[in-house]
Order: sequence, then C-alpha cells, then structure tokens
Amino acid sequence: MSEKQKLRVLVVDDEEDIIEILTYNLEKEGYEVSTANNGVKAVKNAVSFKPDVILLDIMMPNQDGVETCRQIREIPELKNTFIIFLTARSEEYSEVAAFDVGADDYIHKPIKPRALISRIGALFRRETKKETDSNQIAVRDLIIDRSSYTISKDGQIIILPKKEFELLYFLAKNPNMVFSRDELLKNIWGADVFVLARTVDVHIRKVREKIGDDYIFTVKGVGYKFNLL
Repeated sequence: MSEKQKLRVLVVDDEEDIIEILTYNLEKEGYEVSTANNGVKAVKNAVSFKPDVILLDIMMPNQDGVETCRQIREIPELKNTFIIFLTARSEEYSEVAAFDVGADDYIHKPIKPRALISRIGALFRRETKKETDSNQIAVRDLIIDRSSYTISKDGQIIILPKKEFELLYFLAKNPNMVFSRDELLKNIWGADVFVLARTVDVHIRKVREKIGDDYIFTVKGVGYKFNLL
C-alpha cells in the first residue's frame, strides 16, 4: 500500500453532487474518503474518522464551515489535520474568517478535481520537507517543539494552531531577519496557495496574544522579525 493510500480525506458539503464528484476522484487517486453534509456531522465524523485532510464548504445548514473549522481546531487529536475550504463566496471577509479559524487553504468553486488533488499533494510535500528540519528551537525563554507542535514558556505549555505554530517556528528559526508578508505567505502557506496578505497580520496578532508581544516585532513598511533580545 502506498503512502497516499493511507491518507484519509473527509469531504463536507451540503451539495450531494459535489460530494459524489470529489469522492470519486479522491478514491480514484487512492485516498480513503468519508463524507458529511453539514457542519455538526462533520465534527462528529472528524473525531471518529481522524482525517488527514478535511475539504470543508463554508455555507451549510445547521452550522457553517467557519464555526465547524473552529471546533475542529480545538480537538487536540486533529491539530495536524489539513483543512481546505471550498466555497462559492468571493468576499474578502469570508476568506479572512476562514484563515482566522485555522484554514490551510481556500479554494473557490466551481472545483476542478485534478487541481484540488494537486493542491492536497502540495500540502503534504511541504509537510514532508518541514519534517526534515530540526525538531526543536530553544530561544530566550521559549522552547518550540515541532515534534509535538507545542511551545513551552517558563515551564508552561502553550498550544498553537498549526499555522500559528509554523509562523512562529519559521521566524524563531531565522531570528533578527525581517520577512515581508509575501515572504511569510510563501514559506508558511506555500506559493501555490492564494492567501490574502492580511492573513499574516491576523496570525501574528494571535501568536502575540498567546506568547506575549515582545518576541515578534513589526518593522513598519517592511514586515516582521523575531527579536532575540
């Protein structure tokens, strides 16, 4: 059995034809697929199915995709699950809201199955590359541990959502270097993921709220850096 055949995908959408099309194409590529047609069922299914990837519609009955993503991101066992939003909505605030609750990617409908499968593959390729890096960074009073996706500050464990953790890890690994929003988007989300630059600001703000605001500095007109002092 190949590595791809071991991967699980949860497809969440209230349109049956979309579920059928995506299920067919994913299974054809060797993925194991489970489905849900609303957000409430999606959360329950995610707990039992433990997917590697969740394809999540935004507009659904009972519970929308944003709230569903927020709930899933609070489940420790699913902290490393990729969440890709699929939506017909084009408003900027919808995209910002999606990344604000922990989305890894955001794809507009109509969906092209082959392009979607390519995007899923790109997420796992980036993850494999990250795993070749050193697992732990000790800087100032922080210990940033990639193997457990946890941060220890003065002996207290802090849990960050995946993208917040990756952003902090990347900046701490390159201390005193200033990175623009575009550079951070490319290194954390990937060049093939179309994310608003404002998303970086949202994630920086959330990291500061959890670890303190004296680690990541804003360089006006340029970007952000991790300060060693």
